Amino acid sequence: MIVRELELDLDAFEGPFDLLLTLVLREELDLAEVDVAGIVVTFVERLAERGELDLESCGEFLVLVAALLELKARGLFPDEEAELSELEPEEAAQELARRLAEYRRAKEAAAWLAERLEAEQDRFFRLGPAPLAPKPERRLALQEAKSLAAALRALGAEPPQVSLAHLELRFPPVAQFLERFRAVLRRRRVFDLDAEVEGMSRIEQAVAFLALLELRRGGEVALEQAAPFAPIRVSRAAAEERREEWTARSA
Repeated sequence: MIVRELELDLDAFEGPFDLLLTLVLREELDLAEVDVAGIVVTFVERLAERGELDLESCGEFLVLVAALLELKARGLFPDEEAELSELEPEEAAQELARRLAEYRRAKEAAAWLAERLEAEQDRFFRLGPAPLAPKPERRLALQEAKSLAAALRALGAEPPQVSLAHLELRFPPVAQFLERFRAVLRRRRVFDLDAEVEGMSRIEQAVAFLALLELRRGGEVALEQAAPFAPIRVSRAAAEERREEWTARSA
């Protein structure tokens, strides 16, 4: 909402707020007859109808109403010229324009400070002594030549070699798990991979999975999985079972 477009319906005036200001400054309307309280109530009602608060309009309205109140106070007390000197219409218009310009400058300065704050919010500064603070003079204590030579020899000595044995990865042989899975399949037809590798380290589980893939590639086992990340069921391949049956019959 623009303040100058505010529609007023007062006892002494009816029309936009901008026209009211013009008539008052030109002394075509007696300011003593203007109901400033009614103007404030009308402005608050317009804000309530909009349902949102416009800080720019509110700030401009406060400046204008404050100027009207000051002019009205000067008109209501004409005898107190020692304290309140009467303003001419041109001077009153200039005073009102000056206050509006001052409000506008303050608003622009606030916007500039907000932009600077947003642009500099990711920067940090290091606290330290003032640049003109006197620097303390550092005085070295008396040093012995033998101690200095010992320190230099210690710096020149080769540092001990750091052991990296704890970082070495030891992989078990794949053949170990091949024999293990074959032995399990000789005892039973189906088993779950998760149950067989439970309790092993991550490296041992990876090698066990490689052994299982090797058995699948050789046609010794068949793999089933109901859903992604579900347990893997390992069973003897059909060809392997027929070969065992033939071996059993031949024996």
